[in-house]
Amino acid sequence: MKRKILIVEDNVGLSQIQKDWLSQAGYEAATAMNEPIARALIRKNKFDLILSDVRLPEGDGISLLEWLHKEKKGIPFIITTEYVSVPDVVRTIKMGARDYLPKPVRREHLLELAEEIFRPLATVRTKQKELFRRTSPRILEVEKFARLVAPSDMSVLILGANGTGKESVAQSVHENSERAGMPFVAVNCSILPRELAPSMLFGHEKGAFTGADAAKPGFFDMAKGGTLFLDEIGTMSVEIQGMLLRVLQENIYMPIGSQKERIADVRVVAATNEDMEKAIGEGRFREDLYHRLCEFEIRQPSLAECPEDIIPLAEFFRERFSKELKRDTRGFSSDAGYRLLSYTWPGNVRELQNRIKKAVLLAESPLLELPDLNTDSRAEHMDDGAASAILPLKDENAEKESIKKALQICNGHREQAARLLKINPATLYRKMKKYGLR
Repeated sequence: MKRKILIVEDNVGLSQIQKDWLSQAGYEAATAMNEPIARALIRKNKFDLILSDVRLPEGDGISLLEWLHKEKKGIPFIITTEYVSVPDVVRTIKMGARDYLPKPVRREHLLELAEEIFRPLATVRTKQKELFRRTSPRILEVEKFARLVAPSDMSVLILGANGTGKESVAQSVHENSERAGMPFVAVNCSILPRELAPSMLFGHEKGAFTGADAAKPGFFDMAKGGTLFLDEIGTMSVEIQGMLLRVLQENIYMPIGSQKERIADVRVVAATNEDMEKAIGEGRFREDLYHRLCEFEIRQPSLAECPEDIIPLAEFFRERFSKELKRDTRGFSSDAGYRLLSYTWPGNVRELQNRIKKAVLLAESPLLELPDLNTDSRAEHMDDGAASAILPLKDENAEKESIKKALQICNGHREQAARLLKINPATLYRKMKKYGLR
């Protein structure tokens, strides 16, 4: 089911542009010119996000947010205005607005913010999720470790930068274990509300606190018999760390408001991008919990450390988003391929995925070009040594394969292939002649 977004904006042209952006990205969007119309639409429809200007012909964005608060409608709210007022921004944030976007609103910022807001706190999977099969040596080593530890019930800690695919490693551990047919519950600890964390993790009974109108299971209940993946565990508060430690030590937990203990029949896999030694030294993370979570450690490499995966992943995402966005694309130009390989990818696989999605959306021809990938200034920062690290010229067999791969990536363009290999074009021509490559 598509996410529904309400745009409250009196500039009809601007609201239509934003509606088109959101529709192209797979959302369902509606528009309202003023606050009364917005209220009427909100009463009749279930919206997942509201994007509202501050100044409107009738009413304003702040009073609309106040009304939502009084009506107890917990709809994520983003405020926009070209008249920057710090007091207004502070006031709306205190009232519960998720964010503030100055005008003119950029498509990239709007779509990134919507994607972040709709990122779920927890996902539950009972069926195996299809994963792209990566083949770089570093990733194959990680997969080997995941398969080795999977049959045991050891707690696993996955270390790695944001966007490297730590959840896919956790999923591999789950799917190669005896718990494979049971739920895999992934929890994003970085957005777990501190005051609600105990009830969300362990559940609560009816009447346990104000607003607890019915008993509700927690993540440990939802993952019963399966695997509980605690992502970004390094952001968890010290108080909740103590509760989690007790569960791991004693294999029991108690829902909030209950007097009856339950058995924690789950396999815990955690992940973090934190420097855990530093976090422990600064008192932000309990050392005893760290040792409980880290019975087996797996380090997930960055995308820059797995250059062999970049082009195959880019093609995978291109095909996927071409279908999703109903866009006809057929590959990458040689310049775009060079950029993909030479860029450092600080955001790792997640950044690659997002950049390809935008490129597919913005493409004006079936072949994705360099400008399609260059959606912000960060794309200009490339690692000059990355390309040479991608295709090292070691022995003759490796050298021949490297040259063939470079020529394939560059669609036979010799100068670009030579630049990718970090060798002189004349040297490339000589080596091509040596190996019978045309």
